[in-house]
Amino acid sequence: MSTDIPERKEAAVKLADADFAVDDRAHDLRSALLDYRDRIRAGELGALPAILGLISLVALFTALKPDTFLSKGNIANLSTQALPITILAMGLVFVLLLGEIDLSAGVASGVCAAVMAKLMADSGQPWYVAVLSAVAIGIVIGTLIGWLVAVVRIPSFVVTLALFLGLQGVTLRMIGDGGTVPVRDEVVFALANKNMPIWLGWTLTAVCVAGYTGTQLLRWRRQHARGLHARPLELVLAQAGAVAAALLLGTYLLSLDRAPSPLITLGGVPWGVPLVGVLLVACTFVLGRTSYGRHVYAVGGNAEAARRAGINVTRIRISVFMIASGMAAVSGIVAASRLNSVATDAGGGNTLLYAVGAAVIGGTSLFGGRGKARDAVFGGLVIAIIENGLGLLGTKAYLQYLITGIVLLLAAGIDALARRRRAGTGR
Repeated sequence: MSTDIPERKEAAVKLADADFAVDDRAHDLRSALLDYRDRIRAGELGALPAILGLISLVALFTALKPDTFLSKGNIANLSTQALPITILAMGLVFVLLLGEIDLSAGVASGVCAAVMAKLMADSGQPWYVAVLSAVAIGIVIGTLIGWLVAVVRIPSFVVTLALFLGLQGVTLRMIGDGGTVPVRDEVVFALANKNMPIWLGWTLTAVCVAGYTGTQLLRWRRQHARGLHARPLELVLAQAGAVAAALLLGTYLLSLDRAPSPLITLGGVPWGVPLVGVLLVACTFVLGRTSYGRHVYAVGGNAEAARRAGINVTRIRISVFMIASGMAAVSGIVAASRLNSVATDAGGGNTLLYAVGAAVIGGTSLFGGRGKARDAVFGGLVIAIIENGLGLLGTKAYLQYLITGIVLLLAAGIDALARRRRAGTGR
């Protein structure tokens, strides 16, 4: 009996060391890089393909159009060109996290934009009443979709396809055949067409850099204080430095005078850019720092297991469609600001396809359970750069469609292969 006691103690120690609560690995830079390499090999790609794609596209179009692609005017044009698609994709991330789809998001943005424009143009309502009404209409549309999907149990593909057709009829009825509704309100017009004062842009950038760096350092300190596994400080500082460099460089480029005539001055960050920043921070916080966000990932990973764990799956399903349609309303408002009007085809055409493509290209899985709000930003930039760069090259329309479709297919293929790799490694 006495000889069995040391063996049992040794086995108990091994079992305890295998528990997830015990993590005595060395938390240094080398181990963190090795862990990241192992995650990449296991299919945990995250936003890496989108980042590499962004770098490759910028290098390609810079080499092909060195005088125009990185010009001050084109950089500002890119920042506003990506706004509507990025916002729409950010809302679709919530739906895709559940493995669902919303085919009506694009035309829903057009309906909401039409509501806003009609309230301001025909009823004389102030901009804030019109904007809030448009967002409320978007949430109502999302609630209807969510109820039909979660309660009536109609597949989301069928529900949103029906609304994709029906909502176009609503927009056509509101505006009339071949008509447009002008958007003349100065506040709404400024979203995508006017710039912040240069001093305000630099101030907001400094606040964002300090806030992000402080948040990351505070999180690292708390993890260390509680004895939790934390990334090495060098990696935290490197990530904060990369984000700071990107924000400072973007602010510098957008603050340059890009007026075609020396008689006027045109510079500053477009007002729509901080709007996307606020939405990104809000969505990231909701998904990464709240119980609701954890429930969304849980339902997307395994709905039945989430239900057995006590999560209200029906409520989660309805809520993600509400968020997606609410963000679609914001996207429609920004698109109306950029065009200075709302037409009968608002939100139609390739709007939805580009938004879904942006989310998938950025790293959100079509199979549910994996993705972040930042994916919409990376993917939106990829889509905008492709469209902008091909336009500068004078590429014919059919080639633009073909190339964009190939990029989306490539992103979906990478997602499918990564999912198979994760399944093979048990992740």
